[in-house]
Amino acid sequence: MNVLVDSSVWSLAFRRKKPKEDSLIVRELKELILEERAQIIGPIRQEVLCGIRHESQFQRLRETLRAFPDLDLAGADFEHAAELFNQCRQRGAQGSNTDFLICAVAERLEMPIFTTDLDFALFVGLIPVRLHQPREGLEFDRIRERESIP
Repeated sequence: MNVLVDSSVWSLAFRRKKPKEDSLIVRELKELILEERAQIIGPIRQEVLCGIRHESQFQRLRETLRAFPDLDLAGADFEHAAELFNQCRQRGAQGSNTDFLICAVAERLEMPIFTTDLDFALFVGLIPVRLHQPREGLEFDRIRERESIP
């Protein structure tokens, strides 16, 4: 099953000067990449690329992310995102417009969301969203041997 990876996870892996290779989150992302299950949407790509101070770093990250094509967004995704926003707000949970767009797309495509953003934990039980949990005990030596994965 494919997994919609949120900007918080991409940032941990690719925006840090020295990503924590032993981080369970980063290792799980690498495994999802190797399995060709990591997915992204345009607004997540934009969030990851925003705020980078050095042009060379921006260019490198943009090239890295280009290996992952954007999932198509439908007009109905934006409408459903607004519905999800309203449902959560009525129940006391807040999030960004992008968070709810991610939820809407993940629901439509029946994908769990891989994130470190704690807002998503608030949404579980309020709206039909599932979160991807990192697996333990993966064979990460196999990942490190592959030069194409940072």
